Amino acid sequence: MEHLTWKKEGHVAIVTIDSPPANALSSGILKGLSTVLDEVEQDSTIKTVILNGEGKFFSAGADIKEFTTLQGESDYAALAKKGQQLFNRIENFHVPVIASIHGAALGGGLELAMSCHVRVVTKSSKLGLPELNLGIIPGFAGTQRLPRYVGLPKAYEMVLTGEPITGEEAVNLGLANHAVDDEDLEVFSMKLANKFSSKSGPSIHAVMKLLPYAQTSQFNEGVDAEAVEFGKVFGNSDAKEGITAFIEKRKPNFKDQ
Repeated sequence: MEHLTWKKEGHVAIVTIDSPPANALSSGILKGLSTVLDEVEQDSTIKTVILNGEGKFFSAGADIKEFTTLQGESDYAALAKKGQQLFNRIENFHVPVIASIHGAALGGGLELAMSCHVRVVTKSSKLGLPELNLGIIPGFAGTQRLPRYVGLPKAYEMVLTGEPITGEEAVNLGLANHAVDDEDLEVFSMKLANKFSSKSGPSIHAVMKLLPYAQTSQFNEGVDAEAVEFGKVFGNSDAKEGITAFIEKRKPNFKDQ
């Protein structure tokens, strides 16, 4: 699998994104993650999954350079749907998935983390959805999941400014479960995973089926609408300018069109 590894420790599967320098979520990594989920599903002894990133970041976002190969509104919307479907699968997985976050979880990286059931972060980590800085919008259900955790007013602020929050702020807002020192992240995440995994498999599976009923029925409608709007916005001139400016490491010159 491309830039993705996993190993099993007891009843815990540890999945690692390893694509330096930013662990950007390329289509290859997303495809590999789906394959990992297939393999984990086939092992009935696995009761919890930890998802983490190698190097400096959990994941600093989607692979922006890969976006430049797409053409047309349908391509952009299809990209969003593919990511949404994978993240929905994680959210509805039969065992809990813990996102163990250091460095940064930005854009698609935060959308991936929000699809996990529990988030453990370092105090200094940065979490945000900076897509509007590039003239685009979140496309992997970020507009629908973020308000669940932080509430609508803070979600508006985070998405419209594109500015990240710290790990400690994330805990205070309900976006993360625990904030720990950098050196404690791996041990803390494993201890939590082992607590989950000490429970009976059938009881874990039952809980994983039942808790999602608490979500509103409009979530899927919102996700579908996000994919449509992602396709529209991604095809405009400002999106092309924003992505080009990001790649060229300069400030974008938006024309509001």
